Amino acid sequence: MNEETGNETAGGRATGGLVLNLECTLAARPEEVFRMLTESTELVKWWGPHGFAIPEADVNLVVGGRYRLAMTPPDGETFHLSGEFLEIDPPWRLVYTFRWDEPTPDDRETVVDLSLGSAGEGTRVALSQGPFLTEERLDLHRNGWTQSFEKLQAVLDSRT
Repeated sequence: MNEETGNETAGGRATGGLVLNLECTLAARPEEVFRMLTESTELVKWWGPHGFAIPEADVNLVVGGRYRLAMTPPDGETFHLSGEFLEIDPPWRLVYTFRWDEPTPDDRETVVDLSLGSAGEGTRVALSQGPFLTEERLDLHRNGWTQSFEKLQAVLDSRT
């Protein structure tokens, strides 16, 4: 996993602040990766850090459509995140807002920009998310995305 923290995002979506940039390569075609990123029945299999369960995922995959995920940590109560789809270009790009439904004072709505590209037999995924208010929140998301991508690869590996 390649990572970089900057103060701007591709396409100018974030206007200042802290931005998370990650890249990984997954062993699946872009069409399958895009499906894993956008279908409720697939998201519940890999979303979130190790040990978290996703008991509910509702996705209305249209521009202006909304999504909402329930996340349950290993030793805690279920919480929710939600957002709105801003751009959808299957299987190459997905852009959406991200907000915690029960935010802490340091949370703010961010924009997630996922770009997919062919990489031999696999898919290169470039993620940009921001702006974040604090380094702590950016680190929380870095860890969450890193572990989520590890879980996604494990689900993809189990299908081969």
